[in-house]
Amino acid sequence: MNKKEHQIYDISAELSEEFGAPGTPEREQFDDEAYIFYTGQLLQQARKTAKVTQAELARRTCTSKSYISRVEHGDIEPGVGKFWHMITSLGMRIDIVNPLGQPVL
Repeated sequence: MNKKEHQIYDISAELSEEFGAPGTPEREQFDDEAYIFYTGQLLQQARKTAKVTQAELARRTCTSKSYISRVEHGDIEPGVGKFWHMITSLGMRIDIVNPLGQPVL
């Protein structure tokens, strides 16, 4: 391997070049889409870890299999209530903490 393959670099500059600086409308859109995709990936991993099919999760949450699929693929973002319902239906919980890491609820 050559030296260049071992270099560590800051991805922020590349993101700014391709999607605009933080705070610009273009960057905000990219960040929103990335967040939605990441949320779907978290849900998919939680579902697979729980060994639950999309159809079963849909049944538990009163949605459709296609809805679960669209969420997992980052095509749509579930509302907070629906996301909470999905997570708790998989036997998980969401903790809300303050910036110091102390539980709020």
